[in-house]
Amino acid sequence: MKFSYKILLSCIITMAAALGIGGYFFVNDVFEASMEREMEQAADESNILQFAFETAALNIPAKYDLLQNSAVKDIGANLEKRGQGTSRLLRLSDENREILYASEGFVEDTKLLASIEKQTRVYRVIHPDDHYYIQTGAEIKALDRTLYLETMRDVTAVYAERARGFSVYRNMTLLILALSSVLMLFISTWLTRPIRLLTKAARNMTDGDYSYRAEQVSRDEMGQLTQDFNHMAGVVEENIHKLEAEVEAREDFIAAFSHELKTPLTAVIGYADLLRSRKLDEEKHFLSANYIYTEGKRLEAMSLRLLDIIVAKRGELIPQEMDVELLFGYLKDMFGEKKEHPFVFRYEPGRIRGEADLLKSVLLNLADNACKASGPGSPIEILGENRERGYYFAVQDKGVGISPEDCKRITEAFYMVDKSRSRSHNGAGLGLALCAEILKLHGSKLEITSTLGEGSTFAFWIPYEEMKDDGTKEGQKSGSDCIDGPDPAGGSAGTGADRPL
Repeated sequence: MKFSYKILLSCIITMAAALGIGGYFFVNDVFEASMEREMEQAADESNILQFAFETAALNIPAKYDLLQNSAVKDIGANLEKRGQGTSRLLRLSDENREILYASEGFVEDTKLLASIEKQTRVYRVIHPDDHYYIQTGAEIKALDRTLYLETMRDVTAVYAERARGFSVYRNMTLLILALSSVLMLFISTWLTRPIRLLTKAARNMTDGDYSYRAEQVSRDEMGQLTQDFNHMAGVVEENIHKLEAEVEAREDFIAAFSHELKTPLTAVIGYADLLRSRKLDEEKHFLSANYIYTEGKRLEAMSLRLLDIIVAKRGELIPQEMDVELLFGYLKDMFGEKKEHPFVFRYEPGRIRGEADLLKSVLLNLADNACKASGPGSPIEILGENRERGYYFAVQDKGVGISPEDCKRITEAFYMVDKSRSRSHNGAGLGLALCAEILKLHGSKLEITSTLGEGSTFAFWIPYEEMKDDGTKEGQKSGSDCIDGPDPAGGSAGTGADRPL
């Protein structure tokens, strides 16, 4: 059964019960008030008849010491005659409760007569035929005799009025319920409309339409539920897109990894087969063995980089306070004497918190990428500055630069902008992916700016704030930010073009 029908049925049952119980008590209350009034009138009539009987008995000539039964009958007949045209009946009985006079139609039942006691008045409601009567009984003292007077007052009209009241109220109740049912059907349909809209939205999402949103038609609790549902749907849609992007990235990773393995393995297998199947002279033998060695080292470097990325993603950072001179001294030892690319080191003294070996790996990768992206003799600058939000590191080159489209994917594993140049330097597109994971552990990220043909800048911050136990910092995001244009730090522009190692 639909929820709207349940609401309708519940309201109808509640209204029917309320109207039925209320109508019963209302009609009965009116009936009891009418019966109480009739009881009082019956008692008044009994008193009047009692007084009239006693008065008539006193006016009888005193021929006898006691009131004769014939006189009692005459008085009863006179009283009956006076009450013609009314619904009153009477009956007179002697001391032995033997009936002396009774109006025509008076009930023969003597139960009430037997219950009359001295100086008491009794009454009851009887229903001998199609009529209702109030029967009263009282004791009379007249000329040293004790008699009993009974009356019957017709109250059939009161009971008919009650039956008519029940009938009218029942018909009115049915009419009210019919009109209320129509009204409640519209109300229940209107009240349950948000539920139907939510159901429709849920079905559309089940069918794969995650962009569908339920219409909010009210500002009450149902409207708030609709708003929360739409917010949940938005989160679900976002998560679905993220999962789809992750699946696509994983497929791209597998395809790239398979491709990167295929080229060196083909060469290794080919030259190994050449060495195995033919007798070569010393020079060709050396060249074949050297090619196998070179490609093997390339595969080894690629596997080590993949292992470093996996370890960085799953690892936890144990930060230590260090002097930045330690990092720049390491870079000077590695690149200070390099003739192909003059290195310029400009940095301010400072202290940071982090893991020295990991930060060395980041700077080493960035510097090596800058070398691969720059032509012979092109200078490379490595900067370090104390700034408000943290210590700022930047590696700037005057190389080829990269487009914003490539910049968005630069930190993906195996992604290479210029595959021919990367492979010529034995790169596999893993360097910046490793840098991104290491910086994520430090609560930082790559900030990359670039202009095609002018150069690139790879920068990151090591914040001064206290690190959390898991190595991240409050308010920091991982990944990389890419800007196409001049470097906001003041250096040359650069994107995250992956200069693979």
